[in-house]
Amino acid sequence: MTATQPALSPDISVPTVNKPARRSSFPLLDLATSAVGKKWIMAISGLAMMGFVFAHMVGNLKLYLGQVDFDHYAEFLRQLLVPILPEGIALWLMRIGLLAAFGLHIWSAASLTMMNRRAKPVRYERQDYIAANFAARTMRLSGIVVFFFIVFHLADLTWGVANPDYVYGNAYDNVVASFQRVPVAAFYVIAMVFLGLHLFHGTWSIFQTVGSMSPHFNPKRNPLRKGIAAGFAILVAGANISFPLAVQFGIIG
Repeated sequence: MTATQPALSPDISVPTVNKPARRSSFPLLDLATSAVGKKWIMAISGLAMMGFVFAHMVGNLKLYLGQVDFDHYAEFLRQLLVPILPEGIALWLMRIGLLAAFGLHIWSAASLTMMNRRAKPVRYERQDYIAANFAARTMRLSGIVVFFFIVFHLADLTWGVANPDYVYGNAYDNVVASFQRVPVAAFYVIAMVFLGLHLFHGTWSIFQTVGSMSPHFNPKRNPLRKGIAAGFAILVAGANISFPLAVQFGIIG
């Protein structure tokens, strides 16, 4: 007689061997393309731009000190790291870094929006934001306005192609000549209003993104965080709005 092999009982399951997940050769790239990584990229690039606009605003306050002080400040920027670097190169490197941060900010924001839409098909405007809803709803619009403002601002006061009275090195006179044109002054004011809205919600979002990853994050302090975000936005946008208005009303000229 030949022995027969017993059949397996239906109650006994055959264990399966799970294959280990394949690790990427570029872990930093995997992190950058993940939702968490994109949030950090947006937060860090946002902080870099916030630092720039704040420093730019503080420097422009020298307009109220007169032509000599403002032109001296502009010359200081052109002479950064001279003679290690040629004149103006350090300033352009900072501008390129700002544009890179701006590009990363746009890319991460657009990528996160697409990921959110795929995960939960609910319109961005219908979400319940803790911060001011109007600022949240206008983030895309304010970002577009600020982008076109940066392009025009460079063409107006850096390259001079949009300013018929532009003279290289005469920073104070170039600013006054630019803001004496009513359409330019009006566009500057409108752009700064949108910048303020963007800064407010952006600062609030950074608090939420970075803070929520901390075990010590306390939602009860959200009113304080909201106040800080609003104060920063009002300070930067308000000071910048004062420059074209001061030229229009003859305070600077």
